[in-house]
Amino acid sequence: MNNIEQKTASLLELAVTLCQQTDFQEILRLISAKTSMLFNASIASIMMINPRTNETIKTIIKMNKVSTRQRYQLAQTSVTGLVLHEKRSFLSGDITKDARFREGLFEDQTVRSVMCVPLQTGGAIIGCLLLFDKAGNGAFDQTELDLLESMAAICAPFLSNAQKIQVFFEAPLPDEVLLNKYKSLGLLGKSRPFVELLRTVEAAARCDVRVFLEGKTGTGKELIARAIHRLSGRNQHPFVAADCGAIPADLIESELFGHVKGAFTGATQDRKGLFIGADKGSLFLDEIANLPSPAQTKLMRVLQENEVRPLGSDKVHKIDVRIIAASSSSLEDMMAKHQFREDLFYRLVVYPIHVQTLEQRQQDIPLLASHFLEKHARRQRKKVAHFHFDILEFMKQQKWPGNIRELDNFVERLVTLSAAEATMVQPDILPKDLSGKFRQFESGQDEPHVSQPLKERLLEYEKQIIHQALLDNDWNQSAAARELKMSEQLMRYRMKKFDIVRPLA
Repeated sequence: MNNIEQKTASLLELAVTLCQQTDFQEILRLISAKTSMLFNASIASIMMINPRTNETIKTIIKMNKVSTRQRYQLAQTSVTGLVLHEKRSFLSGDITKDARFREGLFEDQTVRSVMCVPLQTGGAIIGCLLLFDKAGNGAFDQTELDLLESMAAICAPFLSNAQKIQVFFEAPLPDEVLLNKYKSLGLLGKSRPFVELLRTVEAAARCDVRVFLEGKTGTGKELIARAIHRLSGRNQHPFVAADCGAIPADLIESELFGHVKGAFTGATQDRKGLFIGADKGSLFLDEIANLPSPAQTKLMRVLQENEVRPLGSDKVHKIDVRIIAASSSSLEDMMAKHQFREDLFYRLVVYPIHVQTLEQRQQDIPLLASHFLEKHARRQRKKVAHFHFDILEFMKQQKWPGNIRELDNFVERLVTLSAAEATMVQPDILPKDLSGKFRQFESGQDEPHVSQPLKERLLEYEKQIIHQALLDNDWNQSAAARELKMSEQLMRYRMKKFDIVRPLA
């Protein structure tokens, strides 16, 4: 592999690394370090600017030799000023002899060879990438400038999006407020991994960038996509969801991009397609790894041009759609095997969010199970309202390879097996395929309920007693309070504390 091929491979490696980062400061650091190493530069500098005023917002400097800022400050200011004014790259083998600047301007400066390229997105310059002095007193050449321009083209979108995202992390909501906010959107939990997930979702919802959700099947990726849409500035426009794995390969282009009457056998009328249907809103593309190669190529063009051409039509439709993509498979692995387009990967993975498995959110299992219990009891018109403690412990210890969806199905099965008048899910209702696992779970415990502290066990028991009293008194809070010999005020406080809410009729 020659030197240029090695540097090109390094650029691709950098792009993959940037796909995994959303922290603005860390992206700046990675780019400055990689640039300095790749071009063997003594000093590498990234300047981020306000495109409306050309004022400097942020500067990161990587030095490979002992120096002071004053020794290159004038050259930096002069060169970046010229690049911003002329809106083009700059290359000089010896800046002290460069006729573009006043004679003697840099006589006190120690720098000689300089390269500078603008960072551009959407036609606006958002910063500059600046290199001083090649190690060994050599001069930068045109080939290296071309490579630096390629690097700037790769880095600029990541910098622009990370800069937007950073704004929304500066004043985070308190955990309790955040959890209540997303509970109303169907996202339930209280564990630390779940709170961290919601913080990334919160940032993604408020800035209009493409989002990529990576997580195993059943982790709730579509719920997260819907939450992002509902909390975004596009919430008055459509949210359209498509499962790329469920659409036949020969129909997927028609489904996504539309077709005109007569475009193919069976096309008896015009179809506008999901992209046009989601105009001004959000399009959720689930299991995008299943997208066939021809559809990947067409999707890439749609993302580049922001326009759709239905099958069989010579007319294009301008669109404004936010893409939220998701996959349960690793797109990086597929890209390495040439099964997924590399350029499409970089277009889609602007803001990646990793969605944890249920096993990683073990603390959330009782809360989720109680939610599913209430939902299925209401649908089946049954009185069952809580779980026997051992059943809860059993659920917490399971691996749940199908994640939240599997837990939901499991609870639905328990409700179905419960008697019409039962108020608690008891271990004795478990069918044979589950009772064996349950007995194994019980015998595997050295001490009953050792995995849960005493305080938590007592609180759970108190919640069950209050819930049962409310059920026995047809949700009359005064009667339930009298039965338990407590005040109505304390009853209301306990109901709020334990999140006990009367089910809808």
